[in-house]
Amino acid sequence: MVFNRVPARLFFIVVCLSISAATALAGDDWKPLDPAHLALKTPVVEKDADAEAIFWEVRINDAGEDLVFSHYIRIKVFTERGKESQSKIDIPYIGRNKITDVAGRTIKPDGTIVELKKDAVFDRTIAKAGGIKIKARSFAMPAVEPGVIIEYRWKEIRPYQMANNVRLQFQREIPVQSVKYYLKPAKMEVAYTSAGMLTRTFNGDPAPFNKEKDGFYSTGMNNVPAYHDEPRMPPEDQVRTWMLVYYTFDKPSPPTQYWPKLGKELYDDSKSSMKVNEDIRKAAAGAIGDATSPEEKLHRLFDFCRAKIKNINDDASGLTEADLSKVKKNESPSDTLKHGIGTGRDINFLFGSLAGAAGFDARIARLADRSDIFFDVNFTSTYFLRAYNIAVKVGTEWKFFDPASMYVPFGMLRWQEEGMPALICDAKEAGFIKTPISPSEKSLQKRSATLKLSDDGTLEGDVRIEYNGQFAVEKKEQNDDDSPAQREENLRDLIKEQMSTAEVSNIKIENVTDPAKPFIYAFHVRVPGYAQRTGKRLFLQPAFFEKGIGSVFSSSSRKHAIYFHYPWMENDTVTIDLPPGFALDNADAPSPFHSEGVADYKVKIAVVGKNEALRYDRTFSFTGLVFPSSSYSGLKQLFDLLHESDNHTITLKQAAASQ
Repeated sequence: MVFNRVPARLFFIVVCLSISAATALAGDDWKPLDPAHLALKTPVVEKDADAEAIFWEVRINDAGEDLVFSHYIRIKVFTERGKESQSKIDIPYIGRNKITDVAGRTIKPDGTIVELKKDAVFDRTIAKAGGIKIKARSFAMPAVEPGVIIEYRWKEIRPYQMANNVRLQFQREIPVQSVKYYLKPAKMEVAYTSAGMLTRTFNGDPAPFNKEKDGFYSTGMNNVPAYHDEPRMPPEDQVRTWMLVYYTFDKPSPPTQYWPKLGKELYDDSKSSMKVNEDIRKAAAGAIGDATSPEEKLHRLFDFCRAKIKNINDDASGLTEADLSKVKKNESPSDTLKHGIGTGRDINFLFGSLAGAAGFDARIARLADRSDIFFDVNFTSTYFLRAYNIAVKVGTEWKFFDPASMYVPFGMLRWQEEGMPALICDAKEAGFIKTPISPSEKSLQKRSATLKLSDDGTLEGDVRIEYNGQFAVEKKEQNDDDSPAQREENLRDLIKEQMSTAEVSNIKIENVTDPAKPFIYAFHVRVPGYAQRTGKRLFLQPAFFEKGIGSVFSSSSRKHAIYFHYPWMENDTVTIDLPPGFALDNADAPSPFHSEGVADYKVKIAVVGKNEALRYDRTFSFTGLVFPSSSYSGLKQLFDLLHESDNHTITLKQAAASQ
């Protein structure tokens, strides 16, 4: 990664930029088509590419109240797989952002042009990440075949935004011959002109800015290889080539000076944010009640903040736009306490204030999000330190708390913030403390099934799945703002994805919005053809919960590091009543295995009664997080062994009929 300073004269170019998906060509005309591109038979950047972008251009002209980006891409399709991957387009957006002015066309090798019809463009929800629905402007490009060129453009509008930081992405899912950003300065207030611009290029060489006509400046890269997904890989921006453009009023300083100075400034700024007054003292005493141990006291304060303060940042809060418009801004923890409503930051600051009133040393802690990028303390900027949690000193240790994250259990943080350096704000000795990683047993999937097998191979019975810890956080965030009917449909889709013939009924979903209890699925299932019958034998996979799940790693080689979000544990109990007239012919269990400090696997198979039922008990735990690509072979062997063990089959034999 390269760090370089942009001359001050370029400040106006980048001070108001913020990109994650970019924008289209100014004007209504398409760019002229080079006949050589239409005649192109093979890729230029990567010889085996199925499709390749000839160019990807972004023009940003920051003017007016909204931040608007125009994006234009032209792609050559070479193969049938390229046709499949490039025919359907999703342009994602979140929140109040908008995608407008979508236009597209397909140019056939003979020069015939087929325009994208306006009524072919529609909106849909494509994913849900961290409780946030990701929507997309979607369309299918017309008449796509190998040999054609497709091109499309759009505008992304971010209402009422001025961008302080901008991410310039240089890699796409296909190779790109030319990536170029055109940045035009905004009219800035005089007060901002003293700020200096900095850039940092991640996972690539720096791309300097060059002056263009009409007041634009440009930066770009040529022959950029494709970004390829791999299972269980680090966050995209940890491996993609991209540039961060940002401004600062501070002169660059080494980390040993920058972070202590920032920690002191944040400590001074946070005094009012966690101010203790008489109302706070009374609330703390009332919430603590008869609790005596430090952990008990903090637990009660934690629960008090969640129960008494409505979080306006929670997408499942039930608050309408009209409700939100009436919410008063909290200037202090006592305001939050009095109003009973606030932002996530307000709730965390109230917890810190209550803890301070109870005699604890409580501080604001700033953390990065490792679902975005792995934080590097040598990069002296607050850009990645966006999370605000509360650090409380208990004995000689700092404990970390986040009551604003509604479903994160007491004593844990969001997985994105565990195992990360946290800046503890202090007047004298501010510094980083690494947040702990919750052990695997905290994030437990506890699964049980009581089933009955028929002689035709149909398996039927009742199932219960209990999600704890980080599993529960994810499930609740995915389901909390869905209707009951949509939640049931989500479950059916999940089961049918594993077992296509499964029929799910009598669904009960518990504790969807309960911050403390586990998220629970309970349902009745019928799976025709679960066991395979051959003559007088039935072949049965007793690992019901692993049925239909493929191997984690299929490729023989690996480019990127291997990354698991958090340690976890699975605990399964499956009881299967055997069909009348059948007995176990072969019921050996797969061998256990253990990898010190990484994984543990145990299975027990037992007969219940007089060959009447089978009981299958399985435990698996995994504790690793990040492994270098050089460890891939060993990890692949481990998960291949797990897959083989979970797909272990036993044989049932039909007894001969009695005379």
